[in-house]
Amino acid sequence: MKSALSALCALPVLLTATGAPAFAAEAENARSMFGLVGMELAFLEALALIALACIFVPISRALGLGTVIGYLVAGVVAGIVLAISFTRDPGELLHFAEFGVVLFLFVIGLEFRPARLWEMRGTIFGRGLVQVMVCAALLTAAALLVGLEWRVALIVGLGLALSSTALVMRGIDDGGERNSVFGQTAFAILLFEDLAIVPFLLLVTLLAPSGEEASLADSLQATAIGIGAITALILIGRYALDPIFRIIARTRTPELMTAAALGVVVFAALIMAAAGLSYAMGAFIAGVMLAESSYRHEVEADIEPFRGLFMGLFFVAVGLSLDLRAVADNWLIILLAVPITVALKGLGAYVVNRAFGTPHPIALRIAFAMGQHGEFGFVLFAAASSALLLPQELSSIVVAIVTLSMALSSQADRAYRLVVRQPARETIDEDYTDAEGSVLIIGFGRVGQLVAQPLLAEGVSVTLLDHDADRIREAKRFNERVHFGDGTRADVLAAAGAETAKVIVVATDDPDTTLKIVKIVHRKFPNAKLLARAHDRIHAVRLAGEGVPNDAILRETWLSALALGGLTLRALGYADGDADDVIARLRKRDSERLAEQITAARDESERAQIVAAITPEPVRGR
Repeated sequence: MKSALSALCALPVLLTATGAPAFAAEAENARSMFGLVGMELAFLEALALIALACIFVPISRALGLGTVIGYLVAGVVAGIVLAISFTRDPGELLHFAEFGVVLFLFVIGLEFRPARLWEMRGTIFGRGLVQVMVCAALLTAAALLVGLEWRVALIVGLGLALSSTALVMRGIDDGGERNSVFGQTAFAILLFEDLAIVPFLLLVTLLAPSGEEASLADSLQATAIGIGAITALILIGRYALDPIFRIIARTRTPELMTAAALGVVVFAALIMAAAGLSYAMGAFIAGVMLAESSYRHEVEADIEPFRGLFMGLFFVAVGLSLDLRAVADNWLIILLAVPITVALKGLGAYVVNRAFGTPHPIALRIAFAMGQHGEFGFVLFAAASSALLLPQELSSIVVAIVTLSMALSSQADRAYRLVVRQPARETIDEDYTDAEGSVLIIGFGRVGQLVAQPLLAEGVSVTLLDHDADRIREAKRFNERVHFGDGTRADVLAAAGAETAKVIVVATDDPDTTLKIVKIVHRKFPNAKLLARAHDRIHAVRLAGEGVPNDAILRETWLSALALGGLTLRALGYADGDADDVIARLRKRDSERLAEQITAARDESERAQIVAAITPEPVRGR
């Protein structure tokens, strides 16, 4: 694995050292030889980028580095070995690929209704503002310490204080945490950062040598135009978008709906751009305005493929835009600067979130997730360089710092888990003197609670055992006595009454834990009748292999799924008796098939071996 990673990282250097210029020259000759011009050449260039992405993204995923690094490496390699128009002017491709960020913000906006955003206003304009200012202050101070002039240091600090909305939100989406405290807080701060790029660009104009005479009136006018554009977009979205989509939906033309969705995004982005604001902000507002529309899900499904494509292209363009000569000339500075700036930004994020009352684990995770620098830094540094405020070499260095920090950010979650140790499980001093139930239920989660209900309703003496202190406290609210203890320990089971219990029900939600408990019960408490909850068919076979009778094993979704299938047959017009006959036949056949599979896998203990021993059987026509 390490050698493969080293090869992946060293590939750009090897290509450069072994004749990349010659390869570029050959590419130019190939153009002339094959007469590729115009559209044909554009298709060839696009194919080259697609091929590189198809090579490096799977390698990156296989190495556990995520897809972003794969796209970045593909862009870097394209810049080294290909002599195409994209490599001669990567800034143009980057500008075009930023449409991926625009689409990304539009999709995010579809998930946030206006009322929900209004509830988050304190986090957006409170915590977001403070975090950006604190991080900018730390990074500006670091830039001043290395000898940069104060105006240059301020722009560098502000640009590095912005995080990558695309990377952070992609990580949140991959983890399904958009509605968690971590996801909501991170999103609110990112949203403020997207807004902050507007005054930052205005500041570049004021600080630049050509902008020293910019008046306060001009600044106020620019602010008023921005507010007016946002207001106009909100009004259009509120009163026009839903009727437009209603008319288009009546045509029953899917491609027209897709075109309309893309048109809304482009229209909103252009309005914001005309007002000097960010494309992404316009797309986000359009998404929010459609969040309550009945067409939201269809629009999101139409946009999703384009979003993924343009996001990948965006990261390829970032890799292409990296000035490798500047990186090579200043590699030591960049090597030292990346961890320092990321650490300073993470420190600022952690301190601010702790000051706002965020718990330590969440604040630390936000610090790791938002420690990298973002794509809006490219925009700010490009504007500062064009305004002669940022020297060209320094601009290349800070762009390289941003790019490398974005590349490393795919490992932020892994680094967080290395730093944060799992907290020790809370313990409760337990008294088992009242644990004398004829039934012992181990595991009082969603299944164990339902198992206990008919027993308690009939007055059966039941002992409940669980290892989750929070669950035990929750049960007390309903006047239920749940004993605290680890069911995988024989002494705990004995204290909980396993020796005298007539029936022991294992209802834990972890398959391996269930197997451990079953082994202990068979060995230590053979007089009790054992019943077990199985996670799936494979788990049922493994439990049977430990000696649990077939009729004492119940898969947690089997009966509910059969019941749902019966309801579906009735909905199709089957008589009650006919539907019941179908379900009964399937139950009988499944029981027979499970018994056969248990016999076939009797000598196997590992899941993989059991899977290999079990062959599926078609049910169609039975």
